[in-house]
Amino acid sequence: MVFDPVEGASPLFPPHYPNADKAKRVLLAVVHRDPAEYGCDRSRWTLSALRQALPLLGLGSDAGLCRLFGRFGIVSKRARYYVHSPDPYYEAKLALLESCLQQSRDDPQAYPLLYLDELTYYRQPSLSVAYEARGGAGPLAHRSYRSNSTMRVGAAMDALSGKVIYRQSRRLGCAELVRLYHDICQAYPQARCIYLVGDNWPVHYHPDVLAALMPQELPFPVHLSPSWPREPRPSVRRLNLPIRLLPLPTYAPWTNPIEKLWRWLYQTVLHLHRLADDFRALADRVAAFLDQFAYGSTDLLRYTGIWTR
Repeated sequence: MVFDPVEGASPLFPPHYPNADKAKRVLLAVVHRDPAEYGCDRSRWTLSALRQALPLLGLGSDAGLCRLFGRFGIVSKRARYYVHSPDPYYEAKLALLESCLQQSRDDPQAYPLLYLDELTYYRQPSLSVAYEARGGAGPLAHRSYRSNSTMRVGAAMDALSGKVIYRQSRRLGCAELVRLYHDICQAYPQARCIYLVGDNWPVHYHPDVLAALMPQELPFPVHLSPSWPREPRPSVRRLNLPIRLLPLPTYAPWTNPIEKLWRWLYQTVLHLHRLADDFRALADRVAAFLDQFAYGSTDLLRYTGIWTR
């Protein structure tokens, strides 16, 4: 990395950087790269390694670089897990979604758009933080002696109103998914086309599910199980539901705002719950939580990041 001197540079920085913004961007560009690219045999940067990678800073000590970091607001933070979507159609899928979302904004009654997702929750409570006296044992998660049963929830959230339509069942397969789609269509009787945005769970594109929908435009490849039939069973009902499926990029949950609804559900109901011995009561409590959004919610839109006003 080579920089030419800039005449009239700020005295607070070496002459190779004309201002704080330029110096900060250069520093962050290096911080975000693998130290091995600069001959440093470490997985993470140290102040000494950064000084060696950026000799043009002209800093003679780690303390000097630490002070410069403080001036720029660059601090040590705990990392988060991150997966980059490998989908080659990532940008194209998001562009199609944005186009359909704009159509929904222009005519929400005729073209509603909903985000779809499925969740599995368990009889046994999930762990989280709770209040307890300092020192000694931490909070306890009250478990049952019974097997860790599961419940499946399929839900769709209106992108403009925050209305949630859902079904929960011990098993969520093709038949239950079609029932959810039917419920969605009943909630929008005036819709000409309901855009349903979801991940790439293969069941969304099972022939028995597609048979219940209007003919689909599938501009992107769909991957089905090799063991599945390629045609719907003769007994499957052809309902011609006015739903168009919009696929999200693969391995990209951050593109589906309804994931935040599940987070809210865990924070409110499922973390450290005390109903492990009464799974039916737990399912009722989940239903009560979701029912509060049956007529839309600006709070939910804010929580999911869709509505920021």
